[in-house]
Amino acid sequence: MFMQLPFEKITRAVITRVLAQTNPVYGCRPEDRPVEHLIEKGVVVVNKSKGPTSHQVAGYVKKILQLSKAGHGGTLDPAVTGVLPVALGKATRVVQALLTAGKEYVCLMKIHNEVNEDTIKEQLEKIRGKIKQLPPVKSAVRREVRTREIYYVTFLEMKEKHVLFRIGCEAGTYIRKFVHDFGKPIGGAHMVQLIRTKAGPFNTSQMHTLQELEDAYAFWKEGNSKLIRTCVLPYEAAVVHLPKIWIQDKAVASIAHGADLHMPGIARFESDIKIGEPIAIMTLKDELVALAQAKSNSEDMLKDKGITAHPYAVFIEPDVYGN
Repeated sequence: MFMQLPFEKITRAVITRVLAQTNPVYGCRPEDRPVEHLIEKGVVVVNKSKGPTSHQVAGYVKKILQLSKAGHGGTLDPAVTGVLPVALGKATRVVQALLTAGKEYVCLMKIHNEVNEDTIKEQLEKIRGKIKQLPPVKSAVRREVRTREIYYVTFLEMKEKHVLFRIGCEAGTYIRKFVHDFGKPIGGAHMVQLIRTKAGPFNTSQMHTLQELEDAYAFWKEGNSKLIRTCVLPYEAAVVHLPKIWIQDKAVASIAHGADLHMPGIARFESDIKIGEPIAIMTLKDELVALAQAKSNSEDMLKDKGITAHPYAVFIEPDVYGN
């Protein structure tokens, strides 16, 4: 069964505020960037193997691509495998768009007693909505009860006491703890294996191993850029799940300097934007200008005056669209 995280269910209309053209002299469409720029402002979706920490994986990526910095978008325990986005160079702050995004996992758990498969299936698939969790003793957060949302749980198969299921959940949900709590009424359960299959907009179809990344980099150095362009995605890929506002060329420089976005600078915007939610401000060439907090609802963005958004992470350089 195909299940979706909350943002995947949303269909937004694009509303034009003013008909505006973009000057080809300024900026560059993400897909047309030179590889050098792509590596300096890109994202690699690593197929994390069992063993290293997420921080170590980011370090390996940094070393392979000869960068000064790289940052991962959501910690995975050393024993957990799967989707680990790593932002590169000047794009490291884009992980802010990923840390609160929904996640999906495939989990193998072992139940401690004999329990009917239909019972397990029924109990798993009725778990929806808000749950209370006390983080495990070994965790990176304060150990106090927190509320987290379970978007879906789908039973996949069961063999003897081993149960395979898929779970979509809010960021910060501890699956090992989820399994432990699930097992309490049925005599106990523990997690055997966990694979992350989605992290925000990224999924397993975009993953590459560190070896594949290393090979792609070597091929590029030899003159073949095909593989590196497959492994390294434009950093705009990390904001696919966010609602967007496209701004006119004349507004880019002021936003690049950290100014608030005002209504007259908007060219078009997506429907159903709510005050307070994170959004992505884009150029008309689909370049990410900034991550911002919405200060107006979509319904108000056709007005002549007012603040639309407050940037909190700027990515485009101030001189790209003039000063």
